[in-house]
Amino acid sequence: MSSVFEIYVQTHFSAAHALNGYPGDCARVHGHNWIIDVFVRCRKLDDIGIGIDFRDIKKSVKNVLKGLDHFNLNDLPVFQDMNPTSENIARFLYRELSLQLNSDTATVSKVKVSETPGAGAFYWEEDI
Repeated sequence: MSSVFEIYVQTHFSAAHALNGYPGDCARVHGHNWIIDVFVRCRKLDDIGIGIDFRDIKKSVKNVLKGLDHFNLNDLPVFQDMNPTSENIARFLYRELSLQLNSDTATVSKVKVSETPGAGAFYWEEDI
């Protein structure tokens, strides 16, 4: 049996969005304090017992979120052809963070994006 460690960091950003085609209030521009959880899997630890440094994850997340924080997400090029839903934001963050963090020893396993503390979406990719 192989060992796996899953490390995570939680952070947040503030941004507005509107859901085009939504049959309700969310069709109008409104804002959220989005809660972000990033999970990274590591199959081994380094000499001092660390799979991936929390600081490295936080630095990459901060780098990606600076392009979202305090914007109207609908105005950003990445969301020009899709609604900036929790699901689509989670997919965007997963793919961007995977480019920055994935290595021989660590892999982004999933990203959770929550509009409120009690409601959100996870995104991950699987080999089928």
